[in-house]
Amino acid sequence: MIKNLIKWSEQTFVHLPWRKKRTLYRTLVSEIMLQQTTVGTVLNHFERFLEKFPTIKSLAEATEEEMLMAWKGLGYYRRAKNLKLIAEKIQSDFNGKIPEDIEILTSIKGIGPYTANAILAIGMDKRALAIDANLERVIARLFALKDSKGTKLHKHIHHLFEKKEIFSEKVSARALNEALMDLGRTFCQARKASCDICPMNKVCLSYKEGNPLHYPVGTEAPKSVISFNLKLLRVIIKKGQKILVYKKSNDEWLSGQYEIPTFTLQSEDKKCIQYPILSKKIKFESYPMIKTGITKYTIENYLLEVTEEQFYQMNFPKDCVWKTLKTDSENYSTTTLKSLKKLKIIGS
Repeated sequence: MIKNLIKWSEQTFVHLPWRKKRTLYRTLVSEIMLQQTTVGTVLNHFERFLEKFPTIKSLAEATEEEMLMAWKGLGYYRRAKNLKLIAEKIQSDFNGKIPEDIEILTSIKGIGPYTANAILAIGMDKRALAIDANLERVIARLFALKDSKGTKLHKHIHHLFEKKEIFSEKVSARALNEALMDLGRTFCQARKASCDICPMNKVCLSYKEGNPLHYPVGTEAPKSVISFNLKLLRVIIKKGQKILVYKKSNDEWLSGQYEIPTFTLQSEDKKCIQYPILSKKIKFESYPMIKTGITKYTIENYLLEVTEEQFYQMNFPKDCVWKTLKTDSENYSTTTLKSLKKLKIIGS
């Protein structure tokens, strides 16, 4: 059955770019990108990122700003910074060659057990399992493992795998891992198990028991997603062909990108401190507005163009700089670009 699963996987997902022109570097980049991000999103960015940074050396030598510009659109920017640190460490300590030892790999800050095993299994085709929540779920269901999800279950799966009590067939480790990942994304999802059409249903023990959604043990019912409404004032200050912006700090959304000065007008989440509160009450409802969203926030962005003198009277607490629209627009936040387009300051 495993060979049938692998055949299905290879035929169905042969188009994925990180499964072509295999190198350890391409594997590393794809695995970091795919964390907390859908395959569809990564498809739109993977090759473009590698054109910009084709080697560990080129990535290690890039500035953080260049790196974040190339990562734009993938979200969760901490992953980008981790990847940059990994590249710098590999370039400085290992002459640009990704180590092929699990202990050395996990000693590099930013590479955890999952990524290290993915490099071994997918990058080098060595016998290993890259266990994340996806594989944990699939394997727990296939073998009806009773351990509670998390560390205990991971250890049990690794033990069974090392003893060849599971997946003892002589198949490619790379193909096995990717097939299990594909299974988890399609037929064996967290809240939905399409067992009737799953290529593993004849051997899946949880399917035979009739309760696949009960695995892994300890899986909680999905919680309702809390969403907050947030109203922001985006302030545009223009001087010739330049725009006044500030650089987002490490503890802010979209760190490293440039954004037009922004104030909080109203927030349902009293703990949101991303932007300073506008001290003066204004009737903003008639201002041009665009809608955006990030994490748990639904955002209404109200746009106001002011003079430089008027802006300084607003007491914006962050240091701002003038940036030329044409040369610096690539590193603007998406909302900044949308705001400038809305006011026809730049073309659509």
